Formats: sequence, C-alpha cells, structure tokens
Amino acid sequence: MIQNVGSHLRRGFASVFSSRTSRKSASRAGDNDFAMAEGEGYRNPTEVQMSQLVLPCHTNQRGELSVGQLLKWIDTTACLSAERHAGCPCVTASMDDIYFEHTISVGQVVNIKAKVNRAFNSSMEVGIQVASEDLCSEKQWNVCKALATFVAHREISKVKLKQITPRTEEEKMEHSVAAERRRMRLVYADTIKDLLANCVIQDDLESRDCSLMVPAEKTRVESVELVLPPHANHQGSTFGGQIMAWMENVATIAASRLCRAHPTLKAIEMFHFRGPSQVGDRLVLKAIVNNAFKHSMEVGVCVEAYRQEAETRRRHINSAFMTFVVLDPDDQPQMLPWIRPQPGDGERRYREASARKKIRLDRKYIVSRKQAEVPLSVPWDPSNQVYLSYNNISSLKMLVAKDNWVLSSEINQVRLYTLEDDKFLSFHLEMVVHVDAAQAFLLLSDLRRRPEWDKHYRSVELVQQVDEDDAIYHVISPVLSGDAKPQDFVILASRRKPCDSGDPYAIALRSVTLPTHCETPEYRRGETLCSGFCLWREGDQLTKVSYYNQATPGVLNYVTTNVTGLSSEFYTTVKACEQFLLDNRNDLAPSLQTL
Repeated sequence: MIQNVGSHLRRGFASVFSSRTSRKSASRAGDNDFAMAEGEGYRNPTEVQMSQLVLPCHTNQRGELSVGQLLKWIDTTACLSAERHAGCPCVTASMDDIYFEHTISVGQVVNIKAKVNRAFNSSMEVGIQVASEDLCSEKQWNVCKALATFVAHREISKVKLKQITPRTEEEKMEHSVAAERRRMRLVYADTIKDLLANCVIQDDLESRDCSLMVPAEKTRVESVELVLPPHANHQGSTFGGQIMAWMENVATIAASRLCRAHPTLKAIEMFHFRGPSQVGDRLVLKAIVNNAFKHSMEVGVCVEAYRQEAETRRRHINSAFMTFVVLDPDDQPQMLPWIRPQPGDGERRYREASARKKIRLDRKYIVSRKQAEVPLSVPWDPSNQVYLSYNNISSLKMLVAKDNWVLSSEINQVRLYTLEDDKFLSFHLEMVVHVDAAQAFLLLSDLRRRPEWDKHYRSVELVQQVDEDDAIYHVISPVLSGDAKPQDFVILASRRKPCDSGDPYAIALRSVTLPTHCETPEYRRGETLCSGFCLWREGDQLTKVSYYNQATPGVLNYVTTNVTGLSSEFYTTVKACEQFLLDNRNDLAPSLQTL
C-alpha cells in the first residue's frame, strides 16, 4: 500500500482485467451531470428543469442575457427543486462561486437543470447546470454550474429533512463531496479572515502614476429598491435571485464608471444571505470598485434593509464580490485603468481584493487541476491550505463512489478490487477488523506509525501540524527492486469524521511541494495523486477498512504482479495492518472521547 503504486495505462493494457467479475452493475450516468441513468429510465425525483427563450426585455445593451435575469431563473429553478424534496417552503441561504463560461444572446434558449445533491438537518445543497441552445444551428454551450444552499422553513414545527438516496455514480459522487463543501461553507468567513491576516499583500500603490488613476469614489453607486409582492415568494420573503439581480445591476454600474465601457461579468464570489427580507422592506444596495488589475476588476456590493424611513438601524442582508472584464471586438480582455483607493477603508478593501484574487486563483488551480498533469504535487502555503484539504478529501470520496470497481482476487476475506478509468489504474483493498471505527481512524491517521506495519514506509517525519485535521509528512521508502536509490514523498494527510451516520471516517493522502523539503540527490522524489482510507462502522467493535490508491507513475511491475496474483505482498501488508490495529486498539481510550 505504498503511495507510488501504479502507472498510466497503455491502451494495450486496458483489457488485462476486463474479464473479471464486476463488484457492482455499472449503471453510469452520461456526460450530462443530470442525465438519466442509461437503460433504467431513471430520473432523479428532485430534478427540476426550466427552459426560457431570451427576449429583448431580458437583455443588456449588448443584446446578451442579463446576468441578473439569469440569476433569478437559476434561483427559482433551484428553489423548486429544494421544495420538491422538502415538501415545504425553502429560502436561499447561499450561492457558491459562479464562473460564467459563455454569454447568451437574444433569441437563444436557456436550459437550467437543478437537483438536490444532499440533505442535512434542515438545509440542502442543490446542484445547478446552465446551458444555452441556438435553435437555428442546434448548437449548445455550457454557460455555468452553480451550487446553492437552501433552508427548509415551516412555521408550525421544526423541519427535519429526509435523506437523499443517490443511485447513479454521479449522484453518489456529488452526495459524498457535498459534506466536504458544506464544511468549507461553514468556515468560509473565518478562512478569509485568517488568510488576510496571515498573507503579506503586495501592492505598488506608491510607485504608480497617480495621474493615470481613477479615484475609487467616482465608481461608488447607491440605489434603493422597495420589495413588492412580485419580488417575493408565497411566504412574503424576498426571492434570493431578485436580490442577486439587483446586486448585479449596481455592480455593473460601478464597473462601467471605471472603464467607461460596457463590462462583462465573469465571476461571482459566494453570495451569503445573512438575514431575511420581506415585502415592504427598503433595500439599499451599495457598490464600489475595490481594485482594478491588468485585465479585470473586483466590485464589492453590500445590501442593507430597513422597514420605515424613521429607522436608524439597517439590517445587513448580503455582501458579494464580482469580477468584471471589458472585451474587445475579438472577445479578448482589454487593459483597465488603475484605481486610486480612498485612505483608510478604501485601502483596506484594495488590499483585500488582491488577497481574494490570489485565493480565487489558488482555488481554481487546485480544484480544476487535471489528474493527468505532471507534476502532480501542488505547492502548499497558508493561503491555499483550505482548498488543498478540500481537494484531498473530495478526490478520495469521488474515487470511492465510482461504480465500476472489479473484484480481482479474494484471500481469507481480504478483497482486492481494480478500476480502469481513462489512463489510470486504481486499486482498492478491503477487510473487516474487530476494532472500533474511531480507534482505527486515530491509529491510521497518524502516518508516523505507518512503518510499524507497512514495510514500504521506512521512516516518517511530521513536518507541520497544519490544524486538527491536516498534517504534512516527509516519507522515505526503501529501495525497490530495479531502483538505484530510495524514494521520498512530501504528503498532505487530511482526515474527516463522519458527517452523518452512514458516512465513513476518511483519511486522504496526496503529494504537495514545500520550499523547505525540495528534491535532493539522495532520494528519487515520488508523488501520489489520490490515496487513503475509508472506515465504515459495521457494528460494535467491527469496522470495514478500505484502502484506495489511484495510479501514479511508479513501479508498474509491482502493481501488476499483485493484481494478477503473482505476488501476495498486498495481502501480507493488509494482514500486518489488521494486526497493528488489534495490538493497539486499547492505547487510545482518552483520545476517543474527542471523536
């Protein structure tokens, strides 16, 4: 169970295990995130579809669908999906980051699909996919994907939502990763504060030519809206999509005042609704350009509410940050003028915008990184630790959720599964041990104890304890046959306790790079893309332990000899792990009280 097991598969190797018996029937969803399961006539019971023809009244000055109007349609579709599952009224709690890949022109059709990925106690994550369709050419484009959180609301009694039962492989992946995304949302505000406090924000305000700058105050916009019945749902609460549309409107005006052109909205950072708004409220929307970069600008928007003109205290409803660009006739971004912030709060917003830009780039780079890219390791630093941890856990859970694992061998109730997926070979080892799941979790999540049972770990050094759930280790493995020198790894280990009763304990491992631990001539630097343990509680003092490893360039011969039964080294290592858990299960009683 070493980290560097496996290799990219060649086409000729793709049929090695094709005749083995599949563990599950491969009822896979199509390329479309919300397609029916093939051959089953299955449709997710929470799925809602909306199709809208874009009319001139929906468009902006360029003849393109207004993002504000699109946000209203997205919110409506997602709300209907949430209410279909909850059976009661729902309100928008948040909308995750949205990146717009394509504009929509007048005369085209917008197709929106939404379904509930996972339900928690009273909240749900709803996945939304937006595509545009040209009726004349029959061409279709992906416009954006979004994730929204809705809260079920019932006046008489407290809501306890029923759980979602995922059926397709795609649904299982989204259901599994939704718990990790929820964890990120709950710590979102604290994460931003920590990153801004710990990161050194570089700027060149003093060196810029002030004569070429636009004062930030010239971009400030303030507008008021009266919430009327058409803006609200049947409970009298303002539609979240309507508030988002008003926010997009004032943000566009602020951006236009800087560039003196018609800007295009490219991205929206998370909308988080801090409180409700009702019919009769006056909403004050404020926007200002926080910072202008070479080809993009960040606009901050704030929404406050009050009931009567005599009220002196306003309620903070929402805040968001929107990124705009200005496109030339060839759809290429144009250079923007610099912004000159006001002293005090203006300079603070200016530097925070720089920090948020770095965070957004880190987040996109980590989450969207192609698995076939080399090097596999991602640089680790405090500004991206939250997203690296998220990516680490979610990659493991997505690997676990795949349907087409194939049982390759079974020896004394130790099962070996394989998975051929694109260019990768993954393997999965499974056994049941007479140890409590929480005890096994604590023992296996401390990599310093791995050499006690895994001979492929010669030594392990704890480089940094990032937080309670994440740590970075330097691992040295012995020399394998055919290698001139031993391998070393720098590994981020992320662990998670179950979110619900049916969830596993998870321990995810992936390679990162650290400036303090560069590659040295003494060792051959190895990398792991995705590996780790999932532990399911099967009963009292009974745990199913599953180890997963996605192939990375390494010793192909070592993997294939085990998978094809020519070597029993995998089995020997698994049994050593079982004995280690049994021998040490009573050593962690005080620690178990915290789990």
